[in-house]
Amino acid sequence: MPCKFTSAQVRVALVCLILALPAVRLVSPTPAAAQAQDYPSRTVKVIIPFTAGGAPDVLFRLVAQALSEKWGHGVIIENRAGGNTIPGTLAASKSAPDGYTLLFTADGTFVLNPLLYSSLPYSLSDLVPVVLVGTTPHILAVSKSVPANTVQEFVGLAKSKPNTLTYGTTGPGSIQRLAMEYFSRIAGIQLVHVPYRGANETTTAIVAGEIDSTINGASNILPHMPTGAVKALAISTKERSPLAPDLPTMQEAGVPGYSSQGAFGLLAPAGVPDAIRAKIYADVVDVLKRPDIKQAAEARSFQLFAGNADDFQRLIAEETSKWRDVIRDAQIKIE
Repeated sequence: MPCKFTSAQVRVALVCLILALPAVRLVSPTPAAAQAQDYPSRTVKVIIPFTAGGAPDVLFRLVAQALSEKWGHGVIIENRAGGNTIPGTLAASKSAPDGYTLLFTADGTFVLNPLLYSSLPYSLSDLVPVVLVGTTPHILAVSKSVPANTVQEFVGLAKSKPNTLTYGTTGPGSIQRLAMEYFSRIAGIQLVHVPYRGANETTTAIVAGEIDSTINGASNILPHMPTGAVKALAISTKERSPLAPDLPTMQEAGVPGYSSQGAFGLLAPAGVPDAIRAKIYADVVDVLKRPDIKQAAEARSFQLFAGNADDFQRLIAEETSKWRDVIRDAQIKIE
């Protein structure tokens, strides 16, 4: 027998249905959220504007392999070295903001270049920070042929023959150069700068005795310490590192106020959907929390950080303030 409703009951039912519709819409996934749920649906490319085997490359290859396994899609690395990371960074900044082209780079890109160059073909606003992956300390090292076994012996040697001893870096505007300029100004010495294309080339040069000294990433120096191929004099962190507990800090070695480190982060082209950016961050953090990844990273002299976008921006602000003073005092400018 069919049910009969009064007109009043029908009106009440319609009002209830209308009021319920917004709630239905709220729980329905937005297009961006749905897109993030499906991300990635194909291979993700990560541009690294450094040579293969350099610190950023070594670190992100650990992450890339684990991300590939997690996502079920490949994560390919494209090394675009040279030009003080500018060409590789430009390519990433001009890519489609869909999460399928990312940039993994070091602080030279997001701290130093904006300070060193009067103009760049891109703006930092063309990129957004996704995750601050980790850091690595720097080590002051000298060639085994250099007659110095401590920082103060090296300073004394440099003062006895100014503008004679050489130091190698990964380029005129690199963190390695600024770290050495910082040290030189505090110590009151003058050294001769010899730029190379990448950290591997710089390390090869000091092992071969082509240069006298370098301040380079721990991952480049520590493997050569046991063989005596180079002599490590001090580590750049404010406190001694478990990576080399017998190595004094620069401050302990008589360089007051000195500290430096390399920082590495993942960025995306500006305009990438927030939901995709958040998913990349969450998935990378999951990878960084894995004990095997942490162990592998520490074995290669990295300290994993897993900082969010706010942490990333805070580091940029702090490091920019510090290195701006060093660049100004050393009168370094690159056109």
